[in-house]
Amino acid sequence: MSAHSAVAEAALQDGSMRLVLDNYRTAPIGEKLRAMLALLETFTLHPDEIDASHVRAALAAGVSRDAIRDAFYVAYLFNTYDRLADTLGWELPDESYYPKAGQFLLKKGYL
Repeated sequence: MSAHSAVAEAALQDGSMRLVLDNYRTAPIGEKLRAMLALLETFTLHPDEIDASHVRAALAAGVSRDAIRDAFYVAYLFNTYDRLADTLGWELPDESYYPKAGQFLLKKGYL
C-alpha cells in the first residue's frame, strides 16, 4: 500500500481499496472508475499502445474529458516520480507508515 492508497482506504473505510488494488476489473466499483483505471493502466504500462479508442471507451463509460485530462496529469507525475525513485534508489517507509500518512493527508489534504 502507498500513502495515496491509504488515503483512499481511510476515506472509504470499507476495505474496498484492497479489492481495487488486487483487481480493479472485478472490484465492486462503478463503471466510470473501472473505465478510468483501464485507461490509466494502458497509459502507464503500455504507453506505446494507447490511442483514441482507449479515450473513447472511457468517454463512453461517462468519464468526462476534464477527468481524463486531470488523471493523465496525475499519472504522468506519479510515473515520473516512480522512475526517479527506482533510478535513484529512494528508500520507502515501512508498511506501518502508510495508514498514518493516509489519515494525515485525508485530514490536511492534497486536493
